Amino acid sequence: MNAYVGTPTSRVDGRAKVTGAAKYAGEFSADGLAHGFVVTATIPRGRIARLDTSEALKVKGVLDVLTHAHRPPLADKDEAWKDEVAPDEGSPFRPLYDNSIKFNGQPIALVVADDWEIAKFAATLVRVDYQEQAFATDLEAERGKAAEVKRPSKPRGDAVAALAGAPVQHEADYFVPTEHHNPMELYATTAVWDGGGRLTIYDKTQGVQNVHKFLCSVFGKNPEDIRVLSPYVGGAFGSGLRPQYQAVLATLAALALKRSVRVVLTRQQMYGLGYRPATIEHVGLGARSDGTLEAVTHEATAVTSRYEDFARNDVGWAEQLYKSPNSRYSHKLARLDVSTPCDMRAPGAASGVCALECAMDELAVAIKLDPVELRLKCYSDRDQSEDLPYTSKQLRECYARGAQAFGWSRRNPAPRSMRDGKELVGWGMATGVWEALQMPVAARIVLTANGHAEVSCAASDIGTGTYTIVAQVAADALGLPIENINVRLADSTLPQAPVEGGSWMAASSAHAVLGAAEDIRQELARLAKAIPASPLADAANVILVGGTIAKDGDKSCAVSIADAMRYGKLERIEKQKLNQFAEDKSHARNTHSAVFAEVKVDERFGVIRVTRVVSAVAAGRILNTKTARSQIMGGVVWGIGMALHEETVMDHRFGRIMNHNIAEYHIPVNADIQDIDVIFVEEHDDRINTLGVKGLGEIGIVGVPAAIANAVYQATGKRIRRLPITLDKLLM
Repeated sequence: MNAYVGTPTSRVDGRAKVTGAAKYAGEFSADGLAHGFVVTATIPRGRIARLDTSEALKVKGVLDVLTHAHRPPLADKDEAWKDEVAPDEGSPFRPLYDNSIKFNGQPIALVVADDWEIAKFAATLVRVDYQEQAFATDLEAERGKAAEVKRPSKPRGDAVAALAGAPVQHEADYFVPTEHHNPMELYATTAVWDGGGRLTIYDKTQGVQNVHKFLCSVFGKNPEDIRVLSPYVGGAFGSGLRPQYQAVLATLAALALKRSVRVVLTRQQMYGLGYRPATIEHVGLGARSDGTLEAVTHEATAVTSRYEDFARNDVGWAEQLYKSPNSRYSHKLARLDVSTPCDMRAPGAASGVCALECAMDELAVAIKLDPVELRLKCYSDRDQSEDLPYTSKQLRECYARGAQAFGWSRRNPAPRSMRDGKELVGWGMATGVWEALQMPVAARIVLTANGHAEVSCAASDIGTGTYTIVAQVAADALGLPIENINVRLADSTLPQAPVEGGSWMAASSAHAVLGAAEDIRQELARLAKAIPASPLADAANVILVGGTIAKDGDKSCAVSIADAMRYGKLERIEKQKLNQFAEDKSHARNTHSAVFAEVKVDERFGVIRVTRVVSAVAAGRILNTKTARSQIMGGVVWGIGMALHEETVMDHRFGRIMNHNIAEYHIPVNADIQDIDVIFVEEHDDRINTLGVKGLGEIGIVGVPAAIANAVYQATGKRIRRLPITLDKLLM
């Protein structure tokens, strides 16, 4: 009997990726394919006074130059430009809509030519004069003008008074800079014109149906006029949740020229897309001398654009982690002349929990208590914001398992007390927490009489392994070898799915597949029982196993799928199921982790190396231990990047990003990564869903930057509250 769920199953799409058979958005071809190159603004705020395209149009091979004054019609109303994850407040950005400039790097023209190199060259000949306006891009300079987000706030007790009266008090600002996603695959769209006015759009996106609805709305098209596909995505991490502007530009050009057009952004142009917003996190902790928390306050001040309010939950994570009778949270936005931020792996939590967990470490130092012991002393078994128990919470076991694997008991708490030759050694830890979300998803299964099945869903696979998870669940539910399962994803014509984000897709798509498979099982059972002298005639319970319909799973008392379908004169059985999870407001749903990090710091030069990380994760049932481990490892690597490397540097005199490339925007490379140990703590959860599954995409990064920052303090005695922690900050 096959059992794929819970095993280390290799990616079913792995061969296609390593052999090059997998095609990405910028690799699809078409007859007469033209290429677009984007011209971007060089000021952060103002208006286009003059845009001269005459020299560009003279270049041989240039087909057209689209601008706000020369283009097909676009929708006027804000509502037409709001996709399913757009902020509630504000007016979405509209490329080539008018002459206003909202941010440096904004697309202001598209040169379309027979060849990409020609388009790129001609773009340098477009001349632009601006009417510049006063601008602001510096969060710290504009902090005093930030406005609180209008959202429900549930303060408990009197946190301000409790903090002021606490025997031990800690208050500090923690700064997380702007960070950009930098996925390996550049953003690209290939719009294929079919000759009759219909378009097939190959787009890099995390949600094909979101892009489909968006493009139909923006261009006033009927749903059947546009089809969107994104079969493979070379990383997105939240940057593809909203439709990006190259999808609009490629579609615009295809409609203008009535031919197929491809637009691929350069690495530099991708810095004009969304990003993790710079944030100042102010955390206050008040405690008794034994570590018991009396008050928690957390105020985040984050960047957003002037035209949209983007905010995520930076604050309030202490409500899920630590007992305190008094708490107050606030989230403010500084509206700057920049593009709108977007979700980036564990949005809100990656920044907010980093500040909280650094503050908890500082509190532990102040009261001379082990950081793990402090967290256990303050441990909350309930979500205090709603006073709810958890569907499951094995965080205590995460602390225990992680500490044991790391060797935490051997830690000398005194700063600068541990050495390895000329390097100072530091051990730090932190907690991770994320939401266990799940969304409505539909799946269709077509089972053929030869024992093969095709599973279809509009869900994307952004590299996380959705193809494999869907195949595993379908194989087990249908009792077939995984080789007999073909999975189709990321086509807007397939059964409905939301954008892939928030760590919800594995649990959500798996249960849609289960629902469709159950309908197939019932149909096969009906057919098998109707066969004359069927061994299943009186069977109360039949299971699909090994290509048969078997009584209680016993293959000696079974009917083959082929015989049952032959009897029913069926060549195929097709079932589609929309799975909607029952609303449960009686329990909180979260994933948790305990992260332990070792750093070694060169005492002379301040160079920091992360030499060991142990991440113990409680995330319900693990569907695929192989891909799950990779997910957590990827999150840890990104956490190392947050702690030590990543920072988008802007020259505020010009409102211009200065390191918009992966030579100067530093990210971890192989030489920066050493031992990473991932531990999955067993967590049975029969309340959250049938399979007991929670998501893994986000939890891997949460807590990692704080664990490293805390380790750096223990190694050096210097508390760095401004990320990234670079050698200059240690040597000051």
